[in-house]
Amino acid sequence: MPDPARLELAEFYFKEGHRLQASSDLDGAIAAYKRSIELYPTAEAHTFLGWAYSFQGQIDEAIKECEAAIQVDPDFGNPYNDIGVYLIEKGRYDEAIPWLERAMVARRYEPRHYPHMNMGRVLMRKGKYQEAIRELKLALEIEPNYTAARVELHKVLGLLN
Repeated sequence: MPDPARLELAEFYFKEGHRLQASSDLDGAIAAYKRSIELYPTAEAHTFLGWAYSFQGQIDEAIKECEAAIQVDPDFGNPYNDIGVYLIEKGRYDEAIPWLERAMVARRYEPRHYPHMNMGRVLMRKGKYQEAIRELKLALEIEPNYTAARVELHKVLGLLN
C-alpha cells in the first residue's frame, strides 16, 4: 500500500507540472513530472512528461516516457496514441498504425476520437483515401464538434474530386 503522504505529494507535483506546461514553462513542467514519478510513478505522469518532451522536440525521449507509462498501466490509452503521433511526426506511418489501433481499444482512454483522427491522417498520407474517410467519420461520430477531424475530412474529400 503506497504511503498516502507520498501519493498526495506526487499528485501535487503532477498537477504543478500540468500547470507549468500550460503556461509554457516546459523545463519546470518536466522537473515537476519527474518529481511526481520519483514519489509515485503513474502512467499519467509518464505520459505528460513525454508530452512535455515532445514540445521540446525530444521525440525519442517522449516515446520512452510513453513506453514507461504503458509498463505502469497497459490499460491507459493515451500513451499508445501519443506514440502513434510521435511516429507520424517522424514520418514512420506504418509503425504508427499498431499504436493507434491499441489506443482505439484501450480500456481506459479519453478522448476516444483522437486515435481515429490520427489514423485518418496516416491513411491520407499513405494514399488510402477511403479508409481515411472512414476513420475521420468515426472520429466525428464519437465527437461531432471535433473541428480538426472535420477539416481533415474536407481535405481528403477534396483530393477525391
